[in-house]
Amino acid sequence: MAAKLKKGDKVVVLAGKDKGKEGEISAVMPAKNKAVVEGINIAIRHTRQSQTSQGGRVPQATPIDLSNLALIDAKGKPTRVGFRMDGDKKVRFAKTTGDAI
Repeated sequence: MAAKLKKGDKVVVLAGKDKGKEGEISAVMPAKNKAVVEGINIAIRHTRQSQTSQGGRVPQATPIDLSNLALIDAKGKPTRVGFRMDGDKKVRFAKTTGDAI
């Protein structure tokens, strides 16, 4: 199945502790149905000191379920994503405006 959300998409969080926050997708894990969004779902990870890094408490974005994310359309509103054929190419489009993404 084609991916409705891809790396680089601007999204808004629909549910959870970060509800209403916006960010850009930095990684997508289709097998786990999750995505990592910059600045969203931050957790503190403790890292051990090594010769190359100082170590300590490092904030890190953790994966969030794709069902809790919605794409932001050209008008800045959350929208669902659909697919249609544009000539002989399959393109994603915003359900609210009908514009191709």
